[in-house]
Amino acid sequence: MNKRSLLKTALAAAALCAGGQALAQTVTLRLHQMLPAQATIPAKAIVPWAQKVEKESSGRIKVQIFNAMQLGGTPPQLFDQAKDGVVDITWTVLGYTPGRFNKSEVFELPFMSGSAEKSSRAFQEYVEKFAADEFKDVKLLAVHTHGPGLFHSKEPITGLEALRGMKIRGGSRIISNMLTKLGATPVGMPVPAVTDALSKGVIQGTTIPWEVTPALKVTELVKNHTTFAGTEGLYTQTFAFSMNKAAYEKLPADLKKVIDANSGIETAALFGRAMDEGDVAGRAIAEKAGNRIVALDIIETQRWRRTASAVETDWVAEMKTKGIDGAKLASEARALIAKYSK
Repeated sequence: MNKRSLLKTALAAAALCAGGQALAQTVTLRLHQMLPAQATIPAKAIVPWAQKVEKESSGRIKVQIFNAMQLGGTPPQLFDQAKDGVVDITWTVLGYTPGRFNKSEVFELPFMSGSAEKSSRAFQEYVEKFAADEFKDVKLLAVHTHGPGLFHSKEPITGLEALRGMKIRGGSRIISNMLTKLGATPVGMPVPAVTDALSKGVIQGTTIPWEVTPALKVTELVKNHTTFAGTEGLYTQTFAFSMNKAAYEKLPADLKKVIDANSGIETAALFGRAMDEGDVAGRAIAEKAGNRIVALDIIETQRWRRTASAVETDWVAEMKTKGIDGAKLASEARALIAKYSK
């Protein structure tokens, strides 16, 4: 074999080796979120999602999960942790950064939605059509909602009058405005702070869905829960599952396809479905504990609906000052919820 042939053989071998290394490239993605590992979303949505990604990438994508703010910061900083590359992926509540996701807030309006899976599908399509610009700084994996919102309180809330003056935790500015309209005194805080606030008497009750009550020990701290007639809950909150753009762009094309295949409406549905199943489990725990579950009838629920409707009026007026047609967005949101609720 002459020198030229030897050189060609060596170059070919080197190229083959480099190609093999490229094909074997592995990536570790650090995922950060606020709740303890046993809570519904970490256990029933994030872990299954991570396992699916790892399997479909043949183990070349590793997802390292950090729960309960293990990597530092506060829940309101999680979205920016993904945006700025502090971590690769985060899951967080959009309402923790008020004024930032204006068009997405429409899903938080009172009595807007019910089933988390159905409204999560609707919310994903809504964001893709009407609010994608609010997530332009990240690779958005999915958005979703929780199920019907309700009250958990130390004293029973049997009607509007019973709520008046109560210090109640609100999870976003929309929910806090709703609490004010309903006569309560809102106290804003991220959900991980609820346990301590209830135990110390900082608040007398909280607005959260059933699914997160076990992780926060709420059914041990309060003995009353108030639900509403109809399929829609009093409120919902909105969530984002986001990836750092640069971390996504650095992936080889085949691994990008794995992430893309685990993004979008079916991922939104996965998270929503976990919420719905968590609601069933959370309520069962309260029932087993012998807690009082107040079910407001249709007439009383209509009183709450009429009073809370001022929240939507306020939101539409505020959006107008920002050049946003809030009434149109509310109509679009309801149409999408109806589409997925058939």
